[in-house]
Amino acid sequence: MRHVLPFVIGLGLVGPAFAQDANPLSAIDWLSQSVEQPRAQAVQTSRLLEPATSTNADVPPITVTALGAPSPDPIGLLPSDVTGLPHNLWAASDSATLIPLIQDARLDTLPVIHDLMMTLLLAEAGPPLDASADGGLFLARVDKLLDIGALDPALALLEQVDTISPDVFRRLFDVALLTGTEDDACNVMRATPGVAPTFPARIFCLARNGDWAAAALTLNTHRVLGDITPEEEALISRFLDPDLFEDEASLPRPDRISPLVFRMLEAIGEPLTTSGLPNAFAHADLRNTTGWKSQLEAAERLGRSGAISENVLHGAYLAHKAAASGGVWDRVAVIKRLDDAVLAADAKAIARYLPNAWDAMVTVKLEVPFARLYAPAVADISLSGSAADIALALGLLSPNYELTALNAVPSFLTTLAAGAPIGPKTHVEFAIFAGFTDAEPAPELEALARNGNLGEALLQSITTFNAGLAGDTGALSATLAFWRFVGLEDVARKAGLQILILDRTP
Repeated sequence: MRHVLPFVIGLGLVGPAFAQDANPLSAIDWLSQSVEQPRAQAVQTSRLLEPATSTNADVPPITVTALGAPSPDPIGLLPSDVTGLPHNLWAASDSATLIPLIQDARLDTLPVIHDLMMTLLLAEAGPPLDASADGGLFLARVDKLLDIGALDPALALLEQVDTISPDVFRRLFDVALLTGTEDDACNVMRATPGVAPTFPARIFCLARNGDWAAAALTLNTHRVLGDITPEEEALISRFLDPDLFEDEASLPRPDRISPLVFRMLEAIGEPLTTSGLPNAFAHADLRNTTGWKSQLEAAERLGRSGAISENVLHGAYLAHKAAASGGVWDRVAVIKRLDDAVLAADAKAIARYLPNAWDAMVTVKLEVPFARLYAPAVADISLSGSAADIALALGLLSPNYELTALNAVPSFLTTLAAGAPIGPKTHVEFAIFAGFTDAEPAPELEALARNGNLGEALLQSITTFNAGLAGDTGALSATLAFWRFVGLEDVARKAGLQILILDRTP
């Protein structure tokens, strides 16, 4: 395979829009409408927040324009020497092309696709051709993280922005609401009036800051002025003084659940289940204030989307003793038994419980986190039969897949892990084999990469790969060949292994 691009990319390092003019504010439709638009432009602010000096309930009308503010598009968490991605990843493309590719990318097919996208979302890289202070590409990257439910990296990106704009603040505000750190976001709101918070958000923060009188005054004033809807008034009134409504019926479920609505309903004793809400809301169930079953279900859901590490999932499983049987309780019980067997290095017990634990993880599509946790522990245990087959699968799904292959009996899987597959038998194996031998890289992707549009090409490759996963074997071969063409050997091998080991056919 020829390589014409002078870099080697090492991935796997990280485990309906609101439209305004041509630039979408968000790729997800649940962001709080926590700031007025287009009330104010960006406000330059210090990260060391100072106390507010206003003594009334309203923020004075302000319009501040930041002159020559830098674009946040280059902000990232992973520098080039960590990702292997070139700094000009986006430089030859424009935001109007990149943003829809990020928004539309489907990441629930294979974990390797999630890992590829996470690296692109978190990479430090130069801005696109049309970068501006609005940071359209930056916001699209943050929104994709929020959509996945990856709140911690989303917050880490947002916290690097020196210019607090309404669009940045509304995302900071939502992450804070979902992670229980809303007091920090309210402090930002108080110190930075230019973010132009809406009245429900102002009232919420006034109450959180202990100024209940100002909160009530603000509600009454803007109820008279018609700035607050009847639905907002009903919820906020109960939030400010729930005792007044103690004997009244619960509020009807709102049609649109934002993080602000979610937290206020929780505060008045009418919490919503997160099971039917977007992934990001599941973080609220990870708090110790929720029941263990809810914590477990949230951890499984977020682990499946790659939004939390396998260690968080593992900790949830082992936090207590299973309280019942069936469903998640059976998974807790079998993980606990396997964990005890591993700690005791009890080969017989491992052989007994490993197949059951694997089957349990297959049912909830958590095989890869499971492999990361247990592959090293079972690698040196002498096993036979199904337990040995599962131990091999775990090794091939782990970051040490190549070492696993060196110590295994040669097969299509193990030779694929080594980068030189032999002996394909099925049509899928033949497609993968072609991607590592004689298939040409997808021509449209190769052309983009040669012209310097590598980031754009990698985003498009997710779509072509998913088409291959759905049955287009030509697209599968061409995408694997493209990844290898640009130095993504690790991604190509992991993709082939996961296709054959995991059942993820769309």
